[in-house]
Amino acid sequence: MKLLIHFAALACAFGCMAASAAPPSENVTPLLGQPIANLPGKTFTSAVVEFPPGAKAGPHRHGEAFVYAYVLSGNVRSQLEDAPAKVYRAGENWYEAPGAHHVLTENASRTKPARLLVVFVGPTGAPLKVPDPR
Repeated sequence: MKLLIHFAALACAFGCMAASAAPPSENVTPLLGQPIANLPGKTFTSAVVEFPPGAKAGPHRHGEAFVYAYVLSGNVRSQLEDAPAKVYRAGENWYEAPGAHHVLTENASRTKPARLLVVFVGPTGAPLKVPDPR
């Protein structure tokens, strides 16, 4: 039950902003949430994040989670604070350290969708995405 609540919070954190944002937002499909036996208090979570053409995610952080993102298809433009934006293509990946400020994540195409596999290792029960205050 706890993991179901965690997944619902993950989906809402990624997707609930879509109704209020002008450009389309990303859609999240949780895949797995598993406590890590040899790291008490930590959970491994994975999800597929889909970006329709022209979709953007608002600036955010992932709390104290380690984040790994792998582009399954399409092209995703990503930027961490104090770093240049980069377009990642299918087969490419990036890493975000705990506390990193993700200032840009968007589909680099206005005509084709993009998909990411995202893996988090973070504190059990903590939100996986915290949008910047407005």
